[in-house]
Amino acid sequence: MHSLRVFVQTAAMAGVAFSLPSGTSTAKRATCTVNSVDTASDLSDCSAVVIEAFTVSSGNTVTISAASGATITMSGDVTFSKTSSDGPLFTIDTDDVTFNGNGYTVDGQGAEYWDGEGTNGGVDKPHPFIKIKGSGTFSDFTVLNSPAQAVSVGTDGTTTIKGVTIDNSDGDVDELGHNTDGFDVSAEDVTITGCTVKNQDDCIAINDGGSITFSNNTCSGGHGISIGSISSDKSVSDVTITGNTVTNSMYGTRIKVKAAATDASVSGITYSGNTISGISKYGVLISQSYPDDVGTVGTGGPISDVNFTGDTTKVTVDSGAVNVAVNCGACSGTWDWSALEASGGDEGDIDSDDATISGGTY
Repeated sequence: MHSLRVFVQTAAMAGVAFSLPSGTSTAKRATCTVNSVDTASDLSDCSAVVIEAFTVSSGNTVTISAASGATITMSGDVTFSKTSSDGPLFTIDTDDVTFNGNGYTVDGQGAEYWDGEGTNGGVDKPHPFIKIKGSGTFSDFTVLNSPAQAVSVGTDGTTTIKGVTIDNSDGDVDELGHNTDGFDVSAEDVTITGCTVKNQDDCIAINDGGSITFSNNTCSGGHGISIGSISSDKSVSDVTITGNTVTNSMYGTRIKVKAAATDASVSGITYSGNTISGISKYGVLISQSYPDDVGTVGTGGPISDVNFTGDTTKVTVDSGAVNVAVNCGACSGTWDWSALEASGGDEGDIDSDDATISGGTY
């Protein structure tokens, strides 16, 4: 060790360049500022990042990838110009991050794209608008006017998303907003809580993963709370949906498995204490015939253990809507629906295959 110290001192005095022994770490930068696409390009050694207000020019995307355990704080709005770039336009990819939006906005300027066709045609729309990767806590920011799907969650560790607002309500004008899902989740160990979603499609769509909690959120204007649509080779399990409010939407809650799905499954879904009203199509729908609501069922995506327990989930649908419908070709288990109260509209068919549904008012 003495000889190494002498060598370092002598080399430094002589102006000689040398490399430290392998395993010697370099210090992280304390705070990095992002105020352009260029300043976001290399944050890998930043333990703290401050995102100032800036506009992203057409053709560019932004990825915030800081050191593991970093704190990322917004101090201004980020606005994306209309672009032909593919989504995601804004990616947060840091492990064990604390991301605090401080109430600021990430603006996708969706009205520049909306044409009533969403991702089914018309103008190309980058989607998703925002991708959340890595892991950690993401809080207190607004996603405004996403071109199509708003936030995709594909994290790889324990993650909490809280106090986030997704506001695509401007897309209600002339029904131009379409496929504006709030949260699309394909991940494990995720909690989304205290968020607000105003849109024209699913408030949340859980497409793959497990150990997911969706709690105390407010959804309006869209298609309600969804498990799926479930595609081949996708499975969703251990999901708790509790304390949410859904208003003025096409659906209240749905489980939708594609009729053509194979090697797929849905299991362990629990609803508790949700309040659902102003529903124009189905209050509660469980179906294995997607894209049909009720049609020819598939059997390659079995559903088991769907329960309404704990605090009462109250569902009120509009005249002409269906309060509860089940359309199963491969469902099983004993489902406890004792804490479900659904009223209004029409009674739907309950075809639960081998599942036994007990309790509930509908």
